[in-house]
Amino acid sequence: MKFDFLHFAGGFAVLVKQVLKELLRRPYYFRLILDQMYYIGVQSFVLVCVTGLATGSVMALQFGFGLAKFGGTLYVPKVAALTILREMGPVFTSLLVAGRIGSGIASEVASMKVTQQIDAIRALGTSPIKRIVIPRLLACMITLPILTLFADYIGLWGAMVICKTEFNIGQGFFIGKVLETVENADLFTGMAKTVVFAFFIAITACWKGFNTEGGTEGIGNTTTWVVVASSIFIMVSDFFLTKLFILTVYKAY
Repeated sequence: MKFDFLHFAGGFAVLVKQVLKELLRRPYYFRLILDQMYYIGVQSFVLVCVTGLATGSVMALQFGFGLAKFGGTLYVPKVAALTILREMGPVFTSLLVAGRIGSGIASEVASMKVTQQIDAIRALGTSPIKRIVIPRLLACMITLPILTLFADYIGLWGAMVICKTEFNIGQGFFIGKVLETVENADLFTGMAKTVVFAFFIAITACWKGFNTEGGTEGIGNTTTWVVVASSIFIMVSDFFLTKLFILTVYKAY
């Protein structure tokens, strides 16, 4: 187990080094990046909206009934907005993308490895890093923050509806309290987290895909491993990023 972790850590670092090296060289496959952005972003939009709506509604219900015991129902818009923008929106959206996109990237790359398509790319004098890894990495790092922005908006809308129907908090009051409480930093730090999450998801999926063995059975094991590893990366890095933002950004105001 220890050696498996060291093998992954070393391979991950080597792949990151290769990506950074190839990123600065021509040619640039913009069409491949756009194709991956469509696959990652557009095709995940409905799932992200449903997740955001459910998250905002649940947060409003939990905080509403919890604060009602102390007469603090009117604070629900403030607490729900900060929770959604800082944590729930970025984390839940990233976990959803890790499950759908991370496994998809891993299975696709693993299939290319098993069927020797990656060797064929090398034989044609093209870098697999350039054609396979970089388009998926850049597309993931671009689209995940955008998806998170939509999830935040839908989540706040869901929280507003619950506040209106369950706690008789008007829409004008809800919007006013949200605008009074939320700072630009709350939104941008949440989106900044997703850039880091997207990096981990894409690199982890590509690395595992490149190192898949065992035919079709190996592809299935790869997809499961990537989802678990990406989810762990997201949860652990979220803690350290939150701690960093508390000490730097949030502390400033």
